[in-house]
Amino acid sequence: MTGSLSRRCAAELVGTALLIVFGPGSVVAALTVGKSLDYAALGVVGLSFGLVVAIVIYAFGTTSGAHINPAVTVSLAVTGRFAWREVAPYVGAQLLGCVLGAVLIVGAFGQVAVDRGNVGGVAFAPGVDYPQAILVEAVATFLLMLAIMGTAVDRRAPAGWAGLVIGLSVTCLVVVFGPLTGAAVNPARALGPNAAASLFGGDVVWQQYPAYVVGSLLGGIAAALSYDLIARPRDAEDADEPAQGTQGDVVGSRE
Repeated sequence: MTGSLSRRCAAELVGTALLIVFGPGSVVAALTVGKSLDYAALGVVGLSFGLVVAIVIYAFGTTSGAHINPAVTVSLAVTGRFAWREVAPYVGAQLLGCVLGAVLIVGAFGQVAVDRGNVGGVAFAPGVDYPQAILVEAVATFLLMLAIMGTAVDRRAPAGWAGLVIGLSVTCLVVVFGPLTGAAVNPARALGPNAAASLFGGDVVWQQYPAYVVGSLLGGIAAALSYDLIARPRDAEDADEPAQGTQGDVVGSRE
């Protein structure tokens, strides 16, 4: 691992840890002051997710691209915008960061973080079956990846808006799809709280986890490919480079 790659992976680790602390952490906080997570509280949770995503993008976008999501990293690699040799280090850093963030939540809130909501982990709502959960996660991640492609990857995008637009898209996804699957749209986000909950005695349904992996990967890859097919101009080779002042080098190295 080169020094540059090490620095970028460190940014991914810290970014995903922050995502968990202020995303699922907001779920735990809401459940400590209320008996259940009603729709109004879900809106606050969605806003917390969106804000932390925006903060991480503006803080680390110029360092690592602020993927903070294995589905984003893999989707960019599939479309030739990110080097496959760097996918494993990035994903490893993202997974580790999410587990670290979840452990920090338990450290801050204590056992109540596990007993109420499994450290903000995601799970299928009653009546949601496996194929439906995969579909929900795929559609949600498709929309997220479209926002990323349109505002952070495409050079034609207005500079400086990527963090805000992507963050708001996450807020919308949590509010709309949260009641069904928790709207993880991120295999690392789904893993971290589950791992911490299991470590500290929580009741985790691990059989559901593959649905979050499959759904997010399918949705992210489909969105990246669809964007290339529909929106990428054929006469501009540099149109898929990141707009200056948005998410920085969102695509990372393609060497």
